Amino acid sequence: MTDRQQNVRKVVFSLTATAMVTAVSAYQLARAESSAEWQPKWTASGELLLPKGYHEWVYLGSPLTPNALNGGNAPFPEYHNVYVQPEAYRAYRKTGEFPEGTILLKELQLTRPATNDDGSSVEVSGRGFFPAALNGIDISVKDSKRFKDTNGWGFFNFGHHAPPYEKSAAALPADACANCHIANADDMVFKKFYKPILDAE
Repeated sequence: MTDRQQNVRKVVFSLTATAMVTAVSAYQLARAESSAEWQPKWTASGELLLPKGYHEWVYLGSPLTPNALNGGNAPFPEYHNVYVQPEAYRAYRKTGEFPEGTILLKELQLTRPATNDDGSSVEVSGRGFFPAALNGIDISVKDSKRFKDTNGWGFFNFGHHAPPYEKSAAALPADACANCHIANADDMVFKKFYKPILDAE
């Protein structure tokens, strides 16, 4: 076999191996996204179980509505740290829609004690609002069959307090959360707050 034939053979082998690795990776990704492992878990009575490992999910953003900017009485005067399962995030990036089983988890986080009338404090980076203790979890789940009366999404509260949170929660009545999302959100999700991550290149 000539040197040229050997080189061609090496190139063909390398391309074949690369194609096989790519195919296997694509198969594994598709299998992971179709697996039930990432889907919501429910109790026998229909309560949602608090997911595990959510701090390792995709972080979407942290809207903030502090008391000092809301007449001293904001409904959620904390950072809203929002996470979504990686599988749901990848599906959204492909289709522009959240798939069935999507969990949007909002963990509340207090701001550091204020030193100014507007609720801000001062750190080495300047004057502003800075995160402090964790203070609760709210979750929304996309399940068109289970929550057909609230546009396919159910809403849950696992405690508005410091951890540990409740292990499971029943769906909230429509007037607690769903009606606000129906009236104001984009397909039940306040996507405008998360687009920098959802639509990132």
